[in-house]
Amino acid sequence: MELFDITAQQCSRLITQAYSTSFTLGIKTLDKRLHLPIYSIYGFVRFADEIVDTFHGFDKKDLLDRFEKETYQAIDEKISLNPVLHAFQLIVNEYKIEKALITAFLDSMRMDLDFSTYSDEKYKTYIYGSAEVVGLMCLRVFCVDQNEQYDKLKNAACSLGSAFQKVNFLRDIKSDFDERGRVYFPDVNFNNFTENEKRKIEADIEKDFAAGYQGILGLPNEAKLGVLLAYKYYLKLFKKIKNASPATIQAQRVRVPDYQKFSLLTLTYLKFKLN
Repeated sequence: MELFDITAQQCSRLITQAYSTSFTLGIKTLDKRLHLPIYSIYGFVRFADEIVDTFHGFDKKDLLDRFEKETYQAIDEKISLNPVLHAFQLIVNEYKIEKALITAFLDSMRMDLDFSTYSDEKYKTYIYGSAEVVGLMCLRVFCVDQNEQYDKLKNAACSLGSAFQKVNFLRDIKSDFDERGRVYFPDVNFNNFTENEKRKIEADIEKDFAAGYQGILGLPNEAKLGVLLAYKYYLKLFKKIKNASPATIQAQRVRVPDYQKFSLLTLTYLKFKLN
């Protein structure tokens, strides 16, 4: 059984490496104990996101319903022949990740099937379920058996997840609209996206970054460097987006080149080691 458990988690590691260079780099800077658990969380959320975003030509609602049913079945039975779900249930059961977090995440994924424009209330609900709860799942792993520390850092973890998601929304505003017909930001018309609207969104993101950074300072040392690297990467991406005009981000996807990612990794590591 141990071999099956490890193989399932290694499948989630391969998924992470295939889908996200940035998250893979971040995970590698975590303490080794944390690698497979965080890969397992990422593999689960990545596949759910793929169902609603890329599985065109299939019944996405049926696929997501089945994925949700099999997720809870795996958690309850503590086994699944789906390696992604088996790896995820191992982490849910070992680190006591609340089912309410999983439900909120899957509810947000389901919102992508039903909504193309978001009110302020639905926007906040979506961000909580799609990003903030993922941060809380990771925080459960970081703060294993330390409920007081988890409770202390919850709000900051939510703010950091919110900042990352909103940056993603700005980065992907073109593809979300062109390929999926979605505009996540409330009261924003993609065809008339103004500088004033962009600045308002950026000011909101800056508040989330500030609150999230305070939480990073309180993380256990084995998790701090990896989360700090993710923060630095998203802050770099955010600054590039801020320097771009609304027309630019409507026309192309702003990205951080790989050489800059590795430079961030090196500098962040050195500064962390030098305190």
